[in-house]
Parts: sequence; structure tokens; C-alpha cells
Amino acid sequence: MSTETATPSTPPSPTAVRLARWKRSAGSTWKEFRSQKGGMAGLIGLSFFILLAIFGPALVDSSALSVTQATGGRMAPPGDGYILGTDEFGRSVALLTLMGARVTLIIGVAAAFMGMFIGTTVGIIAGHFEGKISWVLMRITEWFMNLPTLVLAVVLVVILGRGMLVLIIAIGVTSWAGTARVIRAQTRAVEGRPYLERARALGAGHGHQMSRHVLPNVMPLVMASTIMAVAGAILSESTLAFLGLYDPDSLSWGMMLNRAWSSGGMSAGAWWYMLPPGFMILLVVLCFTLCGRALETALNPRLRK
Repeated sequence: MSTETATPSTPPSPTAVRLARWKRSAGSTWKEFRSQKGGMAGLIGLSFFILLAIFGPALVDSSALSVTQATGGRMAPPGDGYILGTDEFGRSVALLTLMGARVTLIIGVAAAFMGMFIGTTVGIIAGHFEGKISWVLMRITEWFMNLPTLVLAVVLVVILGRGMLVLIIAIGVTSWAGTARVIRAQTRAVEGRPYLERARALGAGHGHQMSRHVLPNVMPLVMASTIMAVAGAILSESTLAFLGLYDPDSLSWGMMLNRAWSSGGMSAGAWWYMLPPGFMILLVVLCFTLCGRALETALNPRLRK
């Protein structure tokens, strides 16, 4: 008869349990996202644009973008070694379009994340606290929602000056209000769950409740909204740059449209100068929109058919 006794297994730590739960949730979300053809098409397109922004400039000789060393004719149509024609200085429009991807994506992504950070912070605080704090934050949010964001962004750029950082701040500061309202509503829904009641009973402070219990539960919604917000931020950057409210020495797709317009490309019929940056803006916005919609559907079962 054996005298060995079974050794009780060590229960997993709370961190291990949380990681396992997140891993299962991520796997389920990815499986649902992968089943949507539109989302996968957007993801493939985004991967292409990101690779273009990262490695594209390294493949281009800086002399090819120099105004003084350009060898092409003024606004020459496609041909003679220039597959997309040339600009007013004789530079390749194809290379300019390639170089503009990095600045456009950096401004769009950074501005969207800034707007989502402000909106998430305001939304969680407004949803967690009741009374005057919530009332004041929501009135400020409604004030920003009623303001014409483009006009406010123009005013900020005029006051702060032109540049990439200024453009990111101008777009981020004017685009957070809608996110704050959505996150506040989600926070209110999370506030009524039993585990948060238990945390309060155990003496958890407001910071602990918001950072450890509320934020993880609203984070999927934040991620989906952020991806959708990037598309809007890229359109805002393109609009501001087209209006001439950006550093003329920094090349983006919006700035290319501004140069094509100001140099007389429209009246000269130089479609090859305006279509490539405009088409790229539409494509990258479409890719972000498809990915955002698919992720939103994957995270919210009520949106599925």
C-alpha cells in the first residue's frame, strides 16, 4: 500500500489569472476580426502604408528631392523616367508621394492618440465621480463638441506657429470631446459591476478603482475609437496643410496638394501632381476606417449579424 500523499497544487497568482484572461480575450477578438474581410483588407493596406513610411525614405536619394538638382521639366506629364510626372521644380511626383507618407502617418497617429488620451481621461473621471466634477467636465466637453473644430485648429496653429508638433497639438486638442462622452457612458456601466463594489468595500481609492478596474474594461472601446480617430486626424492634417498652415519645408500629402494648387497645377491641368497624394489620403483613411469598424464589431457582439 503506497504511503505517498498528493501535494496540493499552488493556485495561480492574480497576475497570471489576469494575463490568461486577456490572452483568451485577445484570441477571441482576433478570431472575430479575422473573419471580417473588410477588416483584413484594411489591415493589409495599413501594413503596406506603415512599411512605406518606415522604409520608403531610406530607399530615396536625397538629391532626387533637391530643388536645385532636379532634372525633370516643370510639371512634366508621366513619362521619360517619371512614372507620375514631375512637380513645378522638376522633381518626381512618385518620390514626393513616397516621402509624404511618413509625415502624414506620424501626425495622424500622434494626434489621434493625444485626442484619445484626453478624451479617455476626461470620460473616466466624469463617469467615476458624480456631482460637480462630472457636471463641469461634461459642460466643457459639450462646449468643445459645439465648437467648429477646424476653425479652432486654425486659430491654434496661427497662435502657436507652424510645425509638426503644433499640428499634432491642434488636432489632438480639438478632437477628444466625442471620445469623452463615449468613455463616460461606458465607465458608468462599469461602475455598477459587483467587483468594483467589492473593491470599494475593501477600501480601494479612486485612483486604484479607475486605473485597475475601470480602465482595463474600457480599453477595448478606446482602442477601436483610436483607430477610427486616426482617419479623422489624417483628414484634418491634410486640410490644414492644404490651407497652408504647415511648415512648407516638411513634406506631407496635404502639403503636396497645397503646392500643386499654389503653383498653378489646377489651371495647368497637371492632374498627375494632385491625384497621387489625394488618392493616397483616401486609401489610408479607408484602411483605418475598415480596421476600426472591424475591431468595433469584434469587440461588440451586438454589432454582429
